[in-house]
Amino acid sequence: MPIAEDLKVFTGNAHPKLSRDICQYLGIQPGRMEVFKFANDNTFVKILENVRERDVFIVQPFSSPVNDHIMELLIMLDTAKRASAGRITAVLPYYAYGRSDKKDQPRVPITARLVASMIEVAGANRVLTLDLHAGQIQGFFNIPVDELTAIPMLARHFTNGEDVVVAATDVGGAKRARETADIIGADIAIVHKRRMGNTDRVVAEEVIGQVGGKKAVIVDDEVTTGGTVIAAANALMHNGAEQVYCAATHGVLCADAPSLIQSSPIIQMAVTDSLPIDRRKLGSKTRVISVAAILGEAIHRIHSGLSIGAMFEGATPAISL
Repeated sequence: MPIAEDLKVFTGNAHPKLSRDICQYLGIQPGRMEVFKFANDNTFVKILENVRERDVFIVQPFSSPVNDHIMELLIMLDTAKRASAGRITAVLPYYAYGRSDKKDQPRVPITARLVASMIEVAGANRVLTLDLHAGQIQGFFNIPVDELTAIPMLARHFTNGEDVVVAATDVGGAKRARETADIIGADIAIVHKRRMGNTDRVVAEEVIGQVGGKKAVIVDDEVTTGGTVIAAANALMHNGAEQVYCAATHGVLCADAPSLIQSSPIIQMAVTDSLPIDRRKLGSKTRVISVAAILGEAIHRIHSGLSIGAMFEGATPAISL
């Protein structure tokens, strides 16, 4: 069966453009599906083509309004299951509630685990995602999870042979920083931070590693209010860094984040289009780099039974553009 018939990629209302770009990479037409709300605020989904025994991928980042888009995904998964799809993969470029991955204080939920359970019950056979907030979220699923990373790709945009140090915003991000530093051939530093209660206020207390006279590239999975990366940038400059850049996969960019970054010591920040970003709200310091090719390549490899890990080991893309 030709790939255009056997492979189907659908999307909800969270980020249709990214889904179209993925389909363009794959050389297929986007799947036809209706997803809308009735007047009573109930979501309706209908697949407009045959998916029986097909390999179905549903692209839906948990963008704002987060809860609406999670519900959309669950209904789309159930629709595909009841339409007898052969295999259903939830493609989640951004997994919201990732910060709620443990009980770090009394009487709080583990919402990341709850969302994982709902996705499984709704009918997903596997998950494809991008730079989870915490790696252990993979273990919340009882189905296969392929987690891709865009951070090395972003970090390379700021390395031109200078003396570079890759900086983690906290100890938890040290592994991500170490892996990125190994790929681009750089040193590593860790900014020790402290979050003030359940607020977005962050205090960077010290820097572990040598950053004096170097170009520092802060790496993180997401930028929400900008507090963490700005605090890290200030700490790095205070410790002698020559320049500070930032590479973060998910540009959530809530509230005043774009203007705060614009007035910060960060020279430039790169984020991906894992979430839809209104470019009119971005300052001159923030650039958006597409992950459609990374996700499209992963979808092709899953569909064809090829290695996902080989994507990050210098392998030739499975699809020649």
